[in-house]
This record gives sequence, C-alpha cells and structure tokens, in this order.
Amino acid sequence: MPLSAPACPRQPLHTRSIRVQSYARDDGLWDLEAELIDTKAYDFPMHDGHVHAAGSPIHHMHLRVTIDAQFTITDAQVAYDAAPYGEFCSAIAPDYRNLIGLNLLNQFRKHVRERFGRTAGCTHVTELTNVLPTVAVQTMAGRRRQNPDGQRPFQLDGCHALRVDGPVVRKHYAPWYVPPESHHEG
Repeated sequence: MPLSAPACPRQPLHTRSIRVQSYARDDGLWDLEAELIDTKAYDFPMHDGHVHAAGSPIHHMHLRVTIDAQFTITDAQVAYDAAPYGEFCSAIAPDYRNLIGLNLLNQFRKHVRERFGRTAGCTHVTELTNVLPTVAVQTMAGRRRQNPDGQRPFQLDGCHALRVDGPVVRKHYAPWYVPPESHHEG
C-alpha cells in the first residue's frame, strides 16, 4: 500500500537511492555490493564555479564486502564515481579495508561508528554499511532456513514480527515459540 497523497502541492528537491545486490561466489564466500546515489532536482553552483546539473549525481559511491558463512567480512572495497570534493572525498576509500574482520551480526554498526565516525570516514559510505547486516541475513535466508543443526534461528527476537512470543514464531518456528505469559515472567 502506497503512502497517502500529499496534503498540498510540492516540488522535488533531493533523491537518495541505495541499492544492494548480493552474490554467491564460486569459492564459497558471498559478496554484498552496495551503491548510494544522490541527485538534486535543480541546478546549483559548485565550489569550483561550475554548475551542477539537475539529475546528475552529486554523490555516487560503491561498497563491496565479501563475507564468509559466519558473516565475517573477509574483504572490503570502496569506489567513487561522484563526490562533491573529488579526490578529497575519495582519498578515504582505502581506509574501508578496516571493515575486514568485523562480523555483520556482532555489534557491527557500533564497531563501524567507532572506526569510521566523523572525520575517520565518509558519511555516505558509512551510511551504506548500515544496510549490510540485514542484507546479509536475506542473502543467507535460504541456507539458514534449512537449519540442519537444529539451533535456534538467529533472526528470532530480531524484529517485532519475529518476537518469540508472537504469532509468526508460533506458526513458523514452533520449537522456539514461548507463550507470552512465560516469556515476560522474571
């Protein structure tokens, strides 16, 4: 269901698109490739005197991480197609190799903030990292759904719909369902 119609006429200003694709690699690892594109709906003057054309990307960044079966990053790469300060923005790209060794399911966003907060990173590339944990979970969903070891699925209690005392878990993950009265007892 779409949003309701706007309450009054309006003019577009800014569009941010974030796209992520995942790939199973032939070597048994997985690649997650994230892309961020920002455009403006109007022309505006740049700091160098040129005019930036409406619809042309002001930011266009790429991030690729390679993960293993435990969701640990084994490789990372960043590339820039557009940035408002050119080489001054893109100079930070090699620093994102410091994502290597982080685990997407173990306080990943916290560790990213610690390593790439403020002047230690690029706001836009760091923003791309925020979507990686949930994309990785979706990437591995088919593999995890098989659950051959009988362990509790990691996604339980990860969101409102998958709370262990809720109807989705009762129906689809019955062995891990906890009735509401016993779940909230202390």
